[in-house]
Amino acid sequence: MNTQINEVYIVDAVRIPRAKVRIKDEGQRSESAYSGLKPIELLEPLFHALAERNQLDSREVEDVLLGCATQTQEQGANLAKIAALYAGWSDQVSGVTLNRFCCSGLDAVNIAASKIMAGMESLVVAGGVEQLSCVPMFADNGPWYSDKKVMKQTRFLHMGLAADLISHQQNYSRASLDELSVRSHQKALNAQEKGYFNKSLIPVVDSKGEIRLSVDDSVREDISMETLSSLSPRFSAFVGMGQAVVEQVYPADELVAQHSSANSPALVDGASLVLLASKEKCQALNLTPRAKVTHFANASDEPVKMLTGHVRAMEKMLKATQLSVDDIDLWEVNESFAASVLNFQQHFCIDDNKLNVNGSAIALGHPLGATGGNLIGMLLDELERQNLTRGVVAICGGAGVGVVTMIERI
Repeated sequence: MNTQINEVYIVDAVRIPRAKVRIKDEGQRSESAYSGLKPIELLEPLFHALAERNQLDSREVEDVLLGCATQTQEQGANLAKIAALYAGWSDQVSGVTLNRFCCSGLDAVNIAASKIMAGMESLVVAGGVEQLSCVPMFADNGPWYSDKKVMKQTRFLHMGLAADLISHQQNYSRASLDELSVRSHQKALNAQEKGYFNKSLIPVVDSKGEIRLSVDDSVREDISMETLSSLSPRFSAFVGMGQAVVEQVYPADELVAQHSSANSPALVDGASLVLLASKEKCQALNLTPRAKVTHFANASDEPVKMLTGHVRAMEKMLKATQLSVDDIDLWEVNESFAASVLNFQQHFCIDDNKLNVNGSAIALGHPLGATGGNLIGMLLDELERQNLTRGVVAICGGAGVGVVTMIERI
């Protein structure tokens, strides 16, 4: 029996521009630049791009793994398999859609990598999709946030309040949260102006042949500390209910609302795909590998504080690899609320110049299941641009889960 672990290469990573979700009217209907399209249509150009950019015959692809946090309505019925079919890929390509909340897309990449590492498959596509303007968060009506008995027993707390709890426990000021938001927008705007995202961006073209969006449109030029400080905390109305949950685990802590809409992740529509292959498959199909997936880990933390699972996962991966924080050249830590990022950075003593150097979800948006693939692509492009070697993507998710992935350039 062959017990050797195979190397896993990232051949390509593509994504569509993220489209800001806007409330359309008092009925809480939403719209974005992709209104009138469906999630499956957001994925279609990415499948085409992977095939065209890499001269790839889809019959060679053995599986498609997609993350999606809300698998209902237009995002139901195993969208991974159906999206591949809809894009005209071979009937022989299988597919599975998975959910680890916000970590889903990154987990899809890691599971795809593990298939290749084990020698069970040699060419796999992974990524994710989330069209929040079409299928809102919580639309699947899961028991964790809809069944009162389950909510009580599992200590459900809205993730925004979990961020507020972290902020209180770590003594973060509102100004420090707003400062992170301003920096995120400034860095993202700089990256857009200099074309740092262009290599991976694939536009969505509608039935009229019109490009719906060419850049991530939630980045703001006019953002400032003055405008942010005037915004009310976003989750104030839920503090009373949340305090009772917090006291079950942290009786000495008071829940204080601090996160506004501007230092929380922007709600956007998005989709991403990553092409992974074994060394042998790269050679056989003349594919050019750009990086290796070297390590990954998942973990979970206490579900009330929730947004710290990626800290546990990162500790697990550092222990397994015997690497130090100083061995990591760049970090993409999803901005699932400002306090979560500050806490991760503080815990690992990460230099500002290595963390989210082109902005993250507060400015660019967090399309849930698509975020993992987005960040893999952003990290890879930036490692290449700066001629660096090793980077990490880290994402936390609901109920305390967290996932991390380490990649190294070839």
